[in-house]
Amino acid sequence: MQKLVNYDELPEAVRNFVSYKLTVQGRSQKTMDEYAIDLRTFFRFLSAQRQGIDPKSLDEESFAQIDISEIDMTFIGSVTSKEIYDFLYYVLESRGNKWSARARKLSALKSFYKYLTVNMRAVDNDPTKNIDGPQKKKTLPKFLSLDESEALLEAVRADETSKTRERDYCILVLFLNCGMRLSELVGINLSDIDRNMESLRVLGKGAKERMIYLNDACRDAIRRYLSVRAADEVQIKDKNALFLSSRHSRISNKTVQWVVYKYLKAAGLEHKHFSTHKLRHTAATLMYQTGNVDVRVLKDILGHEQLNTTQIYTHVNDENMKKAMAANPLANFSASESSGRDLEEE
Repeated sequence: MQKLVNYDELPEAVRNFVSYKLTVQGRSQKTMDEYAIDLRTFFRFLSAQRQGIDPKSLDEESFAQIDISEIDMTFIGSVTSKEIYDFLYYVLESRGNKWSARARKLSALKSFYKYLTVNMRAVDNDPTKNIDGPQKKKTLPKFLSLDESEALLEAVRADETSKTRERDYCILVLFLNCGMRLSELVGINLSDIDRNMESLRVLGKGAKERMIYLNDACRDAIRRYLSVRAADEVQIKDKNALFLSSRHSRISNKTVQWVVYKYLKAAGLEHKHFSTHKLRHTAATLMYQTGNVDVRVLKDILGHEQLNTTQIYTHVNDENMKKAMAANPLANFSASESSGRDLEEE
C-alpha cells in the first residue's frame, strides 16, 4: 500500500512509534499514516507556537513548510496538557475539524505518549493522561429503507448501457447484505471466497480477519459477476482481486464511491447524500429491525470490537413508535364521548 505521508519529514520518535505499531502491534499502514499526519500537524502547530508565531495566521503552504524533523525527546517530553488543549482548539476553530477528526488526533497523541512512557520509558510525563476525548453528538445512523434499498438495486439492473453492470450490482449487493466497510470490500481476493461460495474472509480494522457468511443474493451476484470477469482474464493485472477497475487492476475506493453515488442518483435517492458507509448502516439496521438479528450476532457480522458500538442500531424506528402509541389502551379515548363521567364536573 502506498504511504500517505513522507516519513523523512517527521521526528525520529514518531517514525519509531509508527514502526512499533506496524511490526509489533500489527496495525494497518492506513491507520498509521493517519496517525503520522495527525502527529505531524500537532508538532508543526507546537513548533510555530513556541517560536511566537500564531498558527492561525499561517496559510496552508506556510504551515506545511515548518520543519519538525529535528524535534528531539527534550522537546517532546516538555509538552504540556495546556498545549494539547490549545491544539485541539486550533483544529476546531481554524481547520473546522469535527468531532471524529479531533477525537482521532487526540487518540494519536494518547497512543504516542503511551508508547513513549510505558513501552519505551523515554519520557516521564504523559500530557494526555487526564485529557478526555471530545464529546460526540449522539445521532441515529442514517440508512435506506427496504423499499429504497430495492430501488437502488433495481437501478443497477435497469442500466443496460453499463459495461460494468454485473460488477456494480455485486458491489451493492454485498454492501447491503453483508454490512462490510469500503476498505473490506475493495480488499476482497478471489482466494478469500470458499469453494462452495458460502462465506468469504475480509480484513477489517486493526488488520483483524473475520468471516462473513453469504446468502443466496450474494452468491448469485458473485457468480454472475465472475462469469463476465473471466472474459477479461488475459488482461487482468491483479489476478487475485475480486473487483476490478476498467483498467483491469484492483478497484479503488474512489471508484466504488462513484458507483454508489451514480446509482443513488439513478434511483432518485441523491437527496439522501449517502456514502458507502451509510450502506453499511443500512445493512445493519435492516438485519436488526426486519430480520430480528440478535445484537450480539450483529456485532460479529460488522466486526465491532465493543457491543456498545453495535447498539446504535437498536434504536426504535418511527413505524414502531407509531404502533406503540396506537397500542396504548387510552389511544381511542375522546373527550367528546361519554365515558361514564362528566369531564366538566371535574
